[in-house]
Amino acid sequence: MPKNILNRAYSRALTKQHKIAVAGVAALGTAALALSAAPSSAETVTTGAPATTTQVATGTVLQNVKGTVTDQLAADNLKLDAFAAQKKAADAAAAKKVAAAKALEAAAKKAAAEAAAKEAAQVRAAKAAATRSVERPQMQPVAAKTYANNLDGWIRQALDIMKAKGIPGSYNGLHKNIMRESSGNPNAINNWDINAINGIPSKGLLQVIPPTFQAYHVAGTSWNIYDPVANITAAANYAAHRYGSIDNVNSAY
Repeated sequence: MPKNILNRAYSRALTKQHKIAVAGVAALGTAALALSAAPSSAETVTTGAPATTTQVATGTVLQNVKGTVTDQLAADNLKLDAFAAQKKAADAAAAKKVAAAKALEAAAKKAAAEAAAKEAAQVRAAKAAATRSVERPQMQPVAAKTYANNLDGWIRQALDIMKAKGIPGSYNGLHKNIMRESSGNPNAINNWDINAINGIPSKGLLQVIPPTFQAYHVAGTSWNIYDPVANITAAANYAAHRYGSIDNVNSAY
């Protein structure tokens, strides 16, 4: 029941009780007046004599009025207690509704704050990523280097490998020794020198015997002694260990 309706009911109940109390007092006053107005002979009734009609009526009226007022007050008190209980329950329900509304409002504010914080964090992360992307140097893909399949290309590829492995030598040093040893023929083989007589003839561009090729083979190149790049790098590696560099070789080695 709404709070204002309970208050009006409570006010009406109090007014009604006051009216009943006034009526009861008035009735008692009337009865008292009637008693005082009774003949004086009623006050001097002889003991044992029958009560007069006036005395009996007066006593009966007083008892009835008192009982009626008492019963009415008790009933009104019960009604007031019921109204008070209803008002207390209504106030408690209203307080619960207010508390629930406040809790919902607080939860909504918290959720909104968390969502805003999350969105702000995402924006910051996106900006930071964009900044890093701008600051990071763009790596250009390195195209694989290609070499011509001829003496010039073989020497240049061998020089790149030698540089990576720390093997000394120059283009001119390699070229002059290749031309002296094989005239640039990667399949050249010497079948007449002492190595050939011993069964281990020199082979390839720089005329390397198999044991030397295997001992000074450069990792990452072919194990085929006739492979131009593998033959050049193995011979240059051997010359670096024995002569300091292929550039220092000017004759058979």
